[in-house]
Amino acid sequence: MQRYKCLVSYDGTGFEGYQIQPNGRTVQGELERVLNKLHKGGPVKVSGSGRTDAGVHAKGQVIHFDSALSIPEEKWGMALNSLLPKDLTILKVEKADPEFHARFNAVGKEYRYQLLLSKSRSPFLRNYAYHYPYPLNLEAMEEGFNYLRGTHDFTSFCSAKTEVTDKIRTIREIDYFIKDNLLVLRFAGNGFLYNMVRILTGTLLEVGAGERKPEELAEILKGKDRRLAGKTAPPHGLYLWKVFYE
Repeated sequence: MQRYKCLVSYDGTGFEGYQIQPNGRTVQGELERVLNKLHKGGPVKVSGSGRTDAGVHAKGQVIHFDSALSIPEEKWGMALNSLLPKDLTILKVEKADPEFHARFNAVGKEYRYQLLLSKSRSPFLRNYAYHYPYPLNLEAMEEGFNYLRGTHDFTSFCSAKTEVTDKIRTIREIDYFIKDNLLVLRFAGNGFLYNMVRILTGTLLEVGAGERKPEELAEILKGKDRRLAGKTAPPHGLYLWKVFYE
């Protein structure tokens, strides 16, 4: 058996998330369906670097699987993409060590959140950027970044539904850039909790709107209570951009 590491990109609009479910179309389900077809019934198990929710996109998700098929490494991508739906693409396939694990060997991730800053909504970006037609104080948001960088207990910034007990994470970088009318928030760190980036985004938007002061973010962190933070930003603006490995 050979283990393969794959770089995967998908449009999350038509998926009920990454993780396979009894009912509903998922990224993992589509990947396993195609791999099982290639293996004439399988079963082939796919492991990902992490889950994404319904509507969330991925530019650089990473998965791995094992196979005994004698398909050349450079042919795997073509074989898989010929069977996969058009909203899910294999960008790269390479051989990996038998011990490699897409999730447990990951040392960090980068997420990006896109906002359309215009008075008029765009029919072309309706599934790919959160339309935000209100004024934003970007300097206040930048000041807020300073309170979030570093190692903290992010209990206040994760869904109450999370099953993870250790909520300490390190955010190495938070910044933004603007391209045309798109404001892109960039978050990079050693790991992120369930809904963490979307809650951080929603709270930072409240800072930018003048509803909160930047220094309140420090108190929200200390409070360790989800009710203290802002709204959860919609899923369709979020992208899993890159997964880091040593």
